[in-house]
Amino acid sequence: MDMRFLVCVSREGCGEFSTSDLTLGRLYEAIEPEDPHGMVRVIDDSGEDYLYPANLFESVEVQASTAERLHKLLAA
Repeated sequence: MDMRFLVCVSREGCGEFSTSDLTLGRLYEAIEPEDPHGMVRVIDDSGEDYLYPANLFESVEVQASTAERLHKLLAA
């Protein structure tokens, strides 16, 4: 399983997108890769998956064993 983790680094300039369910500095797992429109799907603080502008996040590289542990923790 290829897992990608992102850290929320901004909630500014999102226009019509609500960012009230994103926490600055929090780690999120990307559900799907970034799409051609610059959007990424994550499970936000509401527990639901939503599309957000990818520029709100920075990618975080982790080892495979750490990625598996993070995946389990974030899914709980």
